[in-house]
Amino acid sequence: MDDSKVVGGKVKKPGKRGRKPAKIDLKAKLERSRQSARECRARKKLRYQYLEELVSSRERAICALREELEMYKQWCMAMDQGKIPSEIKALLTGEEHNKPQQNAGRHPKAGKTDANSNA
Repeated sequence: MDDSKVVGGKVKKPGKRGRKPAKIDLKAKLERSRQSARECRARKKLRYQYLEELVSSRERAICALREELEMYKQWCMAMDQGKIPSEIKALLTGEEHNKPQQNAGRHPKAGKTDANSNA
């Protein structure tokens, strides 16, 4: 005699565990698959939007740093020629002790930096 048991009119084999394979409606399965694909595309779209915003914010930061670097280069060239830029004089005398970065960031925009930021 084999080890099969009859439970509720169905024959169960002892080696089988877990869920019984249910008869899945193909239309319902297709609809679940479509819904899953829609959700996946929506997540992907949100991820790409997030990454694009991140890239653009980093590009803006890079442009600001390039402008600042250009300003420092101009200051160094002026000092090499024996001229002391007014911004540095103000920093040394302590006139703009609280706000040196705000005023320093405004000056390079009027010069060569606009051409350099487009390049």
